[in-house]
Amino acid sequence: MFAGFDTSNYTTSAAVLDNNKIKNYKKVLSVAENQRGLRQSDAVFQHTVNMPKLLSAMAADYDLKKVEAVGVSSRPRNVEGSYMPCFLVGINTARAAAEFCGCRLYETSHQVGHILAALYSADKLDLINSKFIAFHVSGGTTEAVLVNPDKENIINARIIAQSTDLKAGQAIDRTGVLLGMRFPCGAELEKEAKKSDKTFKIHASMNGCDCSFSGIENKVKNMIAGGENRCDIAKFALESVRVSLDSMLKAVIAEYGRLPVVFAGGVSSNKTINKTLSESYGAYFAEPQFSADNAAGTAVFAALKSL
Repeated sequence: MFAGFDTSNYTTSAAVLDNNKIKNYKKVLSVAENQRGLRQSDAVFQHTVNMPKLLSAMAADYDLKKVEAVGVSSRPRNVEGSYMPCFLVGINTARAAAEFCGCRLYETSHQVGHILAALYSADKLDLINSKFIAFHVSGGTTEAVLVNPDKENIINARIIAQSTDLKAGQAIDRTGVLLGMRFPCGAELEKEAKKSDKTFKIHASMNGCDCSFSGIENKVKNMIAGGENRCDIAKFALESVRVSLDSMLKAVIAEYGRLPVVFAGGVSSNKTINKTLSESYGAYFAEPQFSADNAAGTAVFAALKSL
């Protein structure tokens, strides 16, 4: 049995991997109405309040004394200088849990956790032994990374494409907030977009393999000012993100060749984006519970490090 913890900016997460089955325990952080995010100090406070409740739920379901190793995300990415205060809550919780269980503690990055969770969900964990492309698409990150096996870190991810301004999740959430939705807005925006039967001719703003999302927000503001229907605005924003990701992947394949592709991060749970890229490129997607922020990947990391 293995335990994992992750305290990203918008979700307090814990997970247990037992007999190759994962159970997630999550609490989404509260964001005030009409706000587009949280300050780090507010995120740290909410994580501190939430984590004991998740631990209590875990202890009710499992004998935590049987945990063999604990995994935790201690930083956003595995690069020098990558740091966010919110991850301190997860680190401290994981250290205490490892001491309580008398087991090893393994630290990884939030990004590696996302990729491993997606691979687990798609039943493609064997890809850690070969080269593949991973897209990490969320409110804080929109990157394509070239992934290679790594003895110490399980996988090594090198950025090969990224957004140059807004992230995909930011473009979606800012559109939702402008339409009066509660942050985070992805699920509600997708529901609203389904009401639209309008078609759009959208061209991604590309520079090599990199893309730009800032034009989406500007266009959305103009559409709102022009009195266009909410559902059409929602569909435009999501279609713009879909076209941009499609263009990024097409450019990456042209540059690096046909490799297995996996999508991780909350934005990749969007059904339209998922359907298009899986059908066009054979890309692998996680189930929604493993796409959004979660601790499953850190539990998988602990298990892999224990082999």
